[in-house]
Amino acid sequence: MSEKGSEERKIISDEDWKEQARREAEAAQAAIDAERRAQTTSMPAASFALLVQSLVSQALIALGDAENPITGQRQADYDLARFHIDMLGVLEEKTKGNLTRSEENLLRGWLFDLRLRYVQKSQGPDQGTPRAEQSST
Repeated sequence: MSEKGSEERKIISDEDWKEQARREAEAAQAAIDAERRAQTTSMPAASFALLVQSLVSQALIALGDAENPITGQRQADYDLARFHIDMLGVLEEKTKGNLTRSEENLLRGWLFDLRLRYVQKSQGPDQGTPRAEQSST
């Protein structure tokens, strides 16, 4: 009976070792996968400038001054452009007194530029908005 008891312990410890090795292998593979994801999808650090640039990009696309990354086309939507410009205005208002000089300059500069573009385009010679043209076509 002592032989059988010793054999059972050996089997149990053998199975424990296999389970431990399997867990270690899975953990190592998970670490490798995480490292690969970090290398391929490395995102820039979040910052105020990146937030502003994101909204600026959306406004430029809506003004038709930048290509839409989804459609690959330039198509103006002045209502949407106005929305993104207004969002930047809200950001300016709500962060007053809390920005560095360079952040203030970045935001003010883009707001000035985008507002000027919006006025020039939306009240240009044709004075029609592309959105209205699209809905009737």
